[in-house]
Amino acid sequence: QVQLVESGGGLVQAGGSLRLTCAASGRTFSYYHMGWFRQAPGKEREFVVAVSRSGDSTLYAESVKGRFTISRDNAKNTVYLQMNSLKPEDTAVYYCAADRDSYFPTGRANEYDYWGPGTQVTVSS
Repeated sequence: QVQLVESGGGLVQAGGSLRLTCAASGRTFSYYHMGWFRQAPGKEREFVVAVSRSGDSTLYAESVKGRFTISRDNAKNTVYLQMNSLKPEDTAVYYCAADRDSYFPTGRANEYDYWGPGTQVTVSS
């Protein structure tokens, strides 16, 4: 089992940057693919990006390609989401999630076993 806690959210102007951090508890962090999802008010939760157990494979939603970068540090049980060139439409609660069983990193939310409580990101125009 793993517990996840996100941090680093906040208010930023359009064009700005934020770095989200997801800290995981437990000794088996490297067993999990890790993903970031987001949910805007009145909308369904959507996939943002995922990274493989070793960090050598990533999967990005088209809407964030070239602007967001995921990375992980298995020694620190941490995954990061660097968000650049932020847009007002990036405003959402961002969730970190852990996937134990998939062969490859996936964008399907129902494949993820553990979720953090989320952190709010607000981008003003």
